[in-house]
Amino acid sequence: MQPVCLVIGAGAGIGGNVARRFARDGYHAVLCRRTDEEGLKTLVAGITADGGSASGFLLNAVEPDSIEQRVADVEANIGPIEVVVYNLGAQIGNRTLADTSYKAFERGWRMATFGLFRTASSVCPHMVERGKGTILVTSATAAMRGNKEQHSHAAAMGGRRMLCQSLNAEFSARGIHVVHILIDGAVDAPDTLGKMLGPEAFQKLREERGLEHDGLLVPAKIAETYFHLAHQHRSAWTHELDLRAFSDLPWWNH
Repeated sequence: MQPVCLVIGAGAGIGGNVARRFARDGYHAVLCRRTDEEGLKTLVAGITADGGSASGFLLNAVEPDSIEQRVADVEANIGPIEVVVYNLGAQIGNRTLADTSYKAFERGWRMATFGLFRTASSVCPHMVERGKGTILVTSATAAMRGNKEQHSHAAAMGGRRMLCQSLNAEFSARGIHVVHILIDGAVDAPDTLGKMLGPEAFQKLREERGLEHDGLLVPAKIAETYFHLAHQHRSAWTHELDLRAFSDLPWWNH
């Protein structure tokens, strides 16, 4: 059976490009996203048109048992999950403390931290049994620095980072490689930044900073790093790294 790369949070940006990169090297890519079934079908069709193997599923990671059931189904009916990419965001925009409801704050935690915990709880027993596996976790600048009006996002991403460290402390010596990947900058992705800014503002930003300027993180190039991380020799594993465009200041200099 083909090894599986399971991508939770497979939009047209990082998630979809990572799935495409792994499929190009012989993995069966399982793409999961909450909404936009047509967009999901387009991503899967693009991978198969390139000669890769892929399938797609709608998945609301906040719903009870949704992650657990998907992992069990993949293991039973598609193949062994060798790589998991947890790519769900939890950004709700800038909100003052007074404007951040309990529900909004908790939802950020459920998506960013609890969802990762549930994913690890589901896949780690399989990976331990096989003696190998990789969990690649997309994170954000908020994991390192809590900015004004980012209460929910910073708390959620900070928790995500600490959870990655705890998972490594327990499972690294058992052959499971967990990587916290800090995306420290704007990504040229229509499903995330494009939706936040709107089509016109997004295109203007691309023309000013992206495209040939290389001032926005390019999802296909990010995917190359994810693939490399999943194939490092265990004597020199990376457990955390940050990615940003060459022209951006790093998180600690802002």
